[in-house]
Amino acid sequence: MELNSQSRHAGPPLLLLALVHLLLFAASIFAGTFLRHGAVYVNPYSSSQAVQDFFANSPQAIRVSTFFFFGSAVPLGLFTATVVSRLRFLGVRAAGTYIALFGGFVASAALGISALHSWVFSIPDVVSSSAALVHALYFLSFLFGGVAFAVGFGLLASGVSVTSFFRRLLPAWLVVLGMVIALAGELSSLSLIWYPASFFLPLTRFGGFVWLIAVAVWLPRRQSSEVPEGRQ
Repeated sequence: MELNSQSRHAGPPLLLLALVHLLLFAASIFAGTFLRHGAVYVNPYSSSQAVQDFFANSPQAIRVSTFFFFGSAVPLGLFTATVVSRLRFLGVRAAGTYIALFGGFVASAALGISALHSWVFSIPDVVSSSAALVHALYFLSFLFGGVAFAVGFGLLASGVSVTSFFRRLLPAWLVVLGMVIALAGELSSLSLIWYPASFFLPLTRFGGFVWLIAVAVWLPRRQSSEVPEGRQ
């Protein structure tokens, strides 16, 4: 088939999906903080009694913040599907696209599962039943929203960055940023055996926002004249 330098990928705008994901995550933070009336968020490594008391005093804050947090998982999953579709459209046939797809879906699912675990804390009968049970559920929420998300997001970042590097679809600085975030995401798993490695969790999370938006802006939406339409 003939070449078409103006062929354009059909799909949701990546920038819109990245921004919606960011805004919903920010809304979950701000809503929870506002509705807690300044109460400091409890660390999962606090005592069981401290964790139970915190959630017992913040049911509305938990319910609203987890609503937005759960919502943030959806645009991340859509971003993943769309960015992989675009890479394939641009001629990438490497396994990295499937690694990115797997990682992005893991990250999205981890956010959703974490939010649903946290939503349970908005039910007074559950929170008052057992401090040990509440603490266990909180750790599960923390692990899904922390380590599981970070490892999945790291695979998304590495899959997109490596394949884009070989096809020269993204600038070098953005590829490097993606690989740094990917490394941080995978290293965050060390927090399961060494708590200081938790440092990599916010690095992956907040660095990931920058990376998502940058990829959305820089990844081409049109094929170059070197990519035959018949190969897509």
